[in-house]
Parts: sequence; structure tokens; C-alpha cells
Amino acid sequence: MITRKSSFEIKRMREAGEITARILSRVAQAIKPGITTQELDDLAEAAAREFGVKPAFKGYQGFPASICVSVNDQVVHGIPGPRRLEPGDIVGLDFGVVYQGYYGDAALTVAVGEIAPVHRKLLTVTQESLWKGLAQARAGNRVSDISRAIQEYVEKNGFSVVRDFVGHGIGQAMHEEPQVPNFVDPAWTGFDPVLKPGMTLAIEPMVNAGAVEVKIDRKDRWTVRTVDGSYSAHFEHTVLVTEGEPEVLTKVTTPAGETGGLIQW
Repeated sequence: MITRKSSFEIKRMREAGEITARILSRVAQAIKPGITTQELDDLAEAAAREFGVKPAFKGYQGFPASICVSVNDQVVHGIPGPRRLEPGDIVGLDFGVVYQGYYGDAALTVAVGEIAPVHRKLLTVTQESLWKGLAQARAGNRVSDISRAIQEYVEKNGFSVVRDFVGHGIGQAMHEEPQVPNFVDPAWTGFDPVLKPGMTLAIEPMVNAGAVEVKIDRKDRWTVRTVDGSYSAHFEHTVLVTEGEPEVLTKVTTPAGETGGLIQW
């Protein structure tokens, strides 16, 4: 069942979204050569305590950490640990919080120092594809309008959209209906609802520099990798469908020019 949020619920989700964005931005800002992925997780957990929120991922279906940290060929769901980041790496950070019973969820991918031109393009295209999808989150459109905008932009730029994992509704649960694929396939027979004001969606393109195929690590049973070893990028925002322009909930709402050093995406 798809839920449309009340004004009270939207207020809570705005607050959850901004806290998510602030913590995620703080973690992204800390990325540098030599830092371990575990240190990034420690930072996220400490920030969650500071803001008085619960990390949404920790313990979810057994996930052992507060933030997903996915490096290079890792697509999503990377588990933090002793790995030290090196110049040339790209690092996907996926994080969510629970604030007064409501979820925020967002992701971005960050370069460690100088990276290869193709990987810089990968980050740029993936982020831009997210905004192409967000622009379609308008009342009267269908979920497939979001999916098509993302897929067409990614493939036009020579990359591939992951099929095995998709975006989703979000609210009092981290994963609600509807699913929000980043692709439209002639064989797709999934539910394709009309978007209505009050719907809240987590839109999250996962884009590979190489082939589309991915696999789940047999050892940790969480980390998703590209089959061909190509790098992958991931960006995500939580968005509210309104009567007018879509409202991105996972952003830092500081006055113009006063970001306090936070990364905005």
C-alpha cells in the first residue's frame, strides 16, 4: 500500500531528511587518503548520537554498521572495516536515520584525491541522472517517468544502470511501496502508479562504468560488486511529491552561501 503523508508527517520527514543530509555531508567531508572505512562508520554513529537520532541501517536485517561504505567496484551495501582509502578510489556513502518514527535516506559518491577521468565522468553522470529523475517526481507523472529519465541519461553517456536494486517509498518504514526502478524495460510488469501529492520516495540511481551485472559477496553476504570489476557510483535523495515542484527532503537547508563547510549534492 502506498501512503500519502499528512502535513504532520511531512514536517517530521523534513527534519529526518535534513539530519540525514548533515551527517552524511560531515562523513563525506572527512574522506581523505589513509582514513579507514571503519573510521567513517564511527563518525556517522557519533554524529547520530549528537543529533539524537537512530542510524537506520544498523541492525536492519542484520546489517552490522551505521553507514554503508562502498569502494570502487562495490556498488552498494559495503560493510565498513579496516580498509584504508587510497588516492584514486571512489567511495559510495549510503546513510539513513530514524527521527521520531520517520526515516530519512540519502547517498553520494566521493572521490579520494585525483581520480581517473572516466571515474570523474561516472560520478558526474550519476549525480546528474539523480536530478533528472527527481525532476520527474511530480504529481500526475508515473514512477516510470522517473525511471526513464534516469536510464536514458545514463545510457546516453555510455554507462549502465544496475537492475538488481532499485529505489523505494519511504516514511515510517525505510522501505515502503512503490518500488522506484532506475530503468524501464519492455519486460517490466511491475506496479507503475501515478504520483500524487504527499508521496515520499527515495530515488537512488546506481550506475556502473562497465557492464550492468552485479553479484553479492559470498563472504559477508552484503556487499554488492560489479561482476566485471568496473567502478560504480551511487547517489540518492528522499523527495516529496507536491502540488508543484518536487521537494528534496535530504538537503542542508542553510541560508545561501552559509553551508558551514558541508558538502551539498
